[in-house]
Amino acid sequence: MSGLFANPANVWFAIGFALLAIEILIFGFASGVLLFGGIGALITGAVLWFNVIDANWVFSIGIFAIASALATLVLWFPLKKLQSGAELGNDQSSDLIGHQFRVNSEVTHTSPGTHQYSGVKWRVEISNQSSSSRIAAGSLVTVAGVDPGVFHVVAD
Repeated sequence: MSGLFANPANVWFAIGFALLAIEILIFGFASGVLLFGGIGALITGAVLWFNVIDANWVFSIGIFAIASALATLVLWFPLKKLQSGAELGNDQSSDLIGHQFRVNSEVTHTSPGTHQYSGVKWRVEISNQSSSSRIAAGSLVTVAGVDPGVFHVVAD
């Protein structure tokens, strides 16, 4: 075999960069599996490039498995933390705060309602700021806080 793939290290580098490109361009860092596999392939390529082990496919596949597993162990929790971010809690900075609408069903602390807004079906819950524990169907409410997919409302 000649050319780019004559050296097994080049094959692993090509696999690693291909996996990383697919992860970034197609999945947008959503899967992680290709990210860790790509890192493992690049590490395997580097190990072969610097002749740390013999250029044997059996050994290189073992190095790939170990490097991918180590990359997963080292990066999983930091990347998970970055992805989820800090707990947002009840967002008081949203431009949805102050939005008013009428609830179509009774809302209590144990029985939330729903509201269709901007193409999204929002869950409607009584805000902790509210003095009432029940909002009757048809009542006008104001959004006092927002969580992902949830309006925290107070009755007007």
